[in-house]
Amino acid sequence: MNTFRNVLLATCCFSLMVVAESNAQSSKKKAKAAKESAIAEAPLAKEPSEQDKQISEALFLDGLKYFMLEDYQQALQLFQKALTLTPNNAALNYKVGETYLLLKDSKAAIPFAQSAIAQNSKNPYYYLLLAQLQTEQKQFDAAAQAYNDLMRNVPKSEEYLFNLADLYLAQARYDDALKTYERIEKQFGELEQLTVSRQQIYLRQKNIDKAIQEGEKLIASYPTEARYFLAQAELYNASKKTDQAIAVLDEALRIEPNNPFAHLMLSDLYRQKGNLAESEKRVKKAFSSPELDIDTKVRILVDFIRQLPNPAIEQVSLELVDLTILNHPDEAKAYAVAGDLQTIVGKKEKARNNYLEAVKLDDSHFKIWQQIVLLDAELSQADSLVVHSEKALELFPNQAVFWFYNGTGHMIEKNYTKAVRALEHGKRLSAGEAELVAQFNLQLGDSYNSLKEYKKSDEAYEAVLAHDANNAHVLNNYSYFLSLRNENMQKAKAMSERLIKQHPTNPTYLDTYAWVLYKLGEYTEARKYLEQAVAISDDATIVEHYGDVLFKLGKKEEAVSQWQKAKLKGEASAFIDKKIKEKKLYE
Repeated sequence: MNTFRNVLLATCCFSLMVVAESNAQSSKKKAKAAKESAIAEAPLAKEPSEQDKQISEALFLDGLKYFMLEDYQQALQLFQKALTLTPNNAALNYKVGETYLLLKDSKAAIPFAQSAIAQNSKNPYYYLLLAQLQTEQKQFDAAAQAYNDLMRNVPKSEEYLFNLADLYLAQARYDDALKTYERIEKQFGELEQLTVSRQQIYLRQKNIDKAIQEGEKLIASYPTEARYFLAQAELYNASKKTDQAIAVLDEALRIEPNNPFAHLMLSDLYRQKGNLAESEKRVKKAFSSPELDIDTKVRILVDFIRQLPNPAIEQVSLELVDLTILNHPDEAKAYAVAGDLQTIVGKKEKARNNYLEAVKLDDSHFKIWQQIVLLDAELSQADSLVVHSEKALELFPNQAVFWFYNGTGHMIEKNYTKAVRALEHGKRLSAGEAELVAQFNLQLGDSYNSLKEYKKSDEAYEAVLAHDANNAHVLNNYSYFLSLRNENMQKAKAMSERLIKQHPTNPTYLDTYAWVLYKLGEYTEARKYLEQAVAISDDATIVEHYGDVLFKLGKKEEAVSQWQKAKLKGEASAFIDKKIKEKKLYE
């Protein structure tokens, strides 16, 4: 129950109370009784005149208008003026106290609530106001006394025992609350909520055995309420009584066969017992229910994600995300959590597609868009990368990462001018983030080279190497592109040589170093490294380069044989057919 119930009960009632008290005092008989009472309670108080009473009533009614308009400050001024004329009016004292309460000045309100009770000890609302004010002032013992005084002085007011119990609970005075529950039961008999509240107290006191006893009472009294069986199962589980918990949950499922929370608890209990097959069966049963809310499912799936990669739970995890989507097709978070899980287990295309479904329903999440473009890149789907990064940029135009992926997509698609435009813009947005700037420069180096803007390309590569002198991508591409242009060949050789020392078994890097040696006329050395490369890889470019070196070494037939192999791979240079046909070297 509310501590201060019906404080604002039909404001007009207070007007009637004031009028009634005023009229009563105008009666000779009641005036005499009021006078005697006033003398007894306040011997020095002067009985207000009839004119004073009328003015007081008018002031009160004016104040009441402001009170109803929530202009409490103006209302208080009028109530206080009225009170100076009729200081012993209980209802008026109450109204002043209530107004102070609404003005958040409970300390000032307390004397007026006490005065209201002194004038009229039979009105329960006066006690309730006093208890509320004392509670706000942390005068808890006094508030408890106010409730007890109310029940002692006001007939048939035992319902306020609930307020008293709530007060004790708020102070963690659990023993006093339990005693109050006993008083309530004597008055009203056994009540469901009392048993539940008593059980909650025992749990707070860590008295599991008594909490279980209360749970048994609830099950006995309400044998068709599955929720009490579930609560009891939790208590048994907390007491390490796994078999009893399972038995209670089986009873719950006889009442509600598809209760997802019962199946979830059983899943956990069977997992504790080592029965993983039954545990998986139960969790899938729970996830099949649309009654199990999406947030609960997501929390459980996040727990699975934390355990991945793990072959033992991978399959059930994938089934659970499918069930989540099936039962919550309009929830963006269902698709998002599916994407997260599928990404970890390597189902990248499914993950990307589920992320796309998520943003159809809610496109406001930056991280989901980031996952989409990242997966586009990992799936080597440049066209999708361009489309999705552009959609992301409409929503997050100042996020450099989307400019990076947009530029990368355009570069892969050979739209180098668009690539450069996006990459340069993203680079400007990344100022101050050295690592990200380096990534932009890396891509700009490749893009500018494709546009034959070699000076800008070299500058971009140099900027990366200034940040990371051993960047493998730049050492490889920069040295290769310099060799193709026959520029700064010793620098190209030094970079490429450094690279293969760090990665001696990478066929691409071996090929680049051999090609630089080839361009320098060091054919024998070039052959040595290309033989290492073709032993590891049958890439068409590497095989063709090997044939070129053999030709330079005078091994014409062997060279043609390697060119033919390169052609079969389908990715050789534009000169491959001419080389084979004419048995000559073209570059």
